[in-house]
Amino acid sequence: MRQRVRTESSPLAYVGRLILALVCLATIWYGLMLVLLAVKVNPDGVERISGYRTVFAFAERLGPDGFPGGTVRLAVAAIGLVACLLFVYLALRELPRPYLARSELALAEDHRGALTVEPRAIERAAEAAASQDPAVASAVGRYGGEDLSVDVNIARPGDGARALEGVRERVTEALGRHDLPPLPVNVTLTGFHREEQRRRELS
Repeated sequence: MRQRVRTESSPLAYVGRLILALVCLATIWYGLMLVLLAVKVNPDGVERISGYRTVFAFAERLGPDGFPGGTVRLAVAAIGLVACLLFVYLALRELPRPYLARSELALAEDHRGALTVEPRAIERAAEAAASQDPAVASAVGRYGGEDLSVDVNIARPGDGARALEGVRERVTEALGRHDLPPLPVNVTLTGFHREEQRRRELS
């Protein structure tokens, strides 16, 4: 089975959706009022249920003279800036964040139950096997359902090719040693971790 991709969203996304829903409802409502005015419904009745004249008169009065004094203008500008930043932040929270959904590895299944292995257990076995190579400074594994990826940092640049091949062999042997089915092992060199840095961290 192909590995699935899931999306997660922030709880703040619901606040953005609520604000968007209110704006949409207001747009639909006043769009309906325009339709009523267009079909010659009594404007006084439309005013009573919508207050469109009051809103229009308030917006018409807004201007430089409506905010006398520098303090009031600064306060209005600050509120507008905060509202802009808030809406931008909520919009960013609305963006989906896809991630790979890891699944368990099924080893056996019969009438008594099923034997499965958690993805993290497979990754931990791969990381432990890769770290046994003297040239490997650190390793991170990820089980993808159809293959196993191992990202390694090595201590010396000259050991790159030999270390990658050695890590692939060690991880493959570890899978067999733990009675796990053979998986394609993809080893990627992600960086160098010099011995001097390791000694400084230990000290």
